[in-house]
Amino acid sequence: MSENADRSVGIRRTGVQEFEIRNERGGVLRIGEGQNMDFTPVELLLAAVGGCNAITVEALTKRAEPDVFEVQVNALKTKSEDGGTQMEDIEVIFTVRFGEDDIGEKMTKRMPGALERSHSTYCTVGRTIEAGTPIQVRQTGP
Repeated sequence: MSENADRSVGIRRTGVQEFEIRNERGGVLRIGEGQNMDFTPVELLLAAVGGCNAITVEALTKRAEPDVFEVQVNALKTKSEDGGTQMEDIEVIFTVRFGEDDIGEKMTKRMPGALERSHSTYCTVGRTIEAGTPIQVRQTGP
């Protein structure tokens, strides 16, 4: 881990195109290249964008328990002129329904603002992607 790291995960190869991701709290995820049911790195990227927004929106509307809270994340995988691939047109679609009582109606009215604040201010993942944060890839040792 870099001495500047505030957050980190470790990734270890477990087989051909199979890896295990571990966080500092002991959580484990398995990833692959789509050859089995494990998530691919691109699916994790989409899950991170949607999950970050979902956690934030829930925190901003926590005064009422939703009847439905679902998030769908879609994107297009495209090829650039240099032959590399990237994700474009990422969209995060919320389906959230609260009860029809006073607090449920209040949270329903709060949803547009919660979505906007989540996207523009609080979702670290989305803000990082949109900012175009540089990534350094390097090797340690010989």
